[in-house]
Amino acid sequence: MASATFCVIPAVDLLGDDAVRLEQGDFGRVAARARPLKLIRRFAEAGARWIHLVDLDGARSGRIRPDLVRSLVDAAAPAEVQASGGVRSPADAVRLLEAGAARVVVGTAALAGAAELESFVAALGERLVVAIDVRDRRVAARGWLDDTGLEPAHAARRCAEAGVKRVLCTAIERDGMLAGPDLELLREVREAWGLPVLAAGGISSEADVAAVAASGCEGAVVGRALLDGSLPLSAVG
Repeated sequence: MASATFCVIPAVDLLGDDAVRLEQGDFGRVAARARPLKLIRRFAEAGARWIHLVDLDGARSGRIRPDLVRSLVDAAAPAEVQASGGVRSPADAVRLLEAGAARVVVGTAALAGAAELESFVAALGERLVVAIDVRDRRVAARGWLDDTGLEPAHAARRCAEAGVKRVLCTAIERDGMLAGPDLELLREVREAWGLPVLAAGGISSEADVAAVAASGCEGAVVGRALLDGSLPLSAVG
């Protein structure tokens, strides 16, 4: 469970005016809905150290919404926010930092090539999190809609070579499905990466959290299980 070094990070995915949980990243399969501000305050009051904020509309459109991030950062205090969705350049990422995000999660743009990745590292340093979102053992992009052809281990090694300090590995097939974490995928990425990762996808119980912690990950990003009560709020932090 949560400790001084390992933490459970609640995920808040925004689609339209709602906080939602999608099944396997499919925009047509909404598994749960909630009010964003109420949900974020609930997580913060429960002791969350971080909130993982995903702008799904931004991920599809390629446009960031700094004003939205700013309003939700205020609601999350004292928890810090790592924001994602719509970031296509280092300048976009810096604008989200200026809006109050403590970290910015970047997938599509950062993994476009070595030069692009290095530019994000130069602009954000340790406040950059690179998303390695995996479906059928290939890294997905653009809101999980496109297949990049990259293998997870290759993406992880590319991140390590560029000086990235933190990655978030999501098993898309398990996301929103309460199916348990993909420990083999996490092992594969950790071995290629050489540093702990944030894990996401399928984490649905205290036993799952314990398994992710035991695997050497530094944190677990959890969405649906916290919304439906499969994982108690006492687990966050």
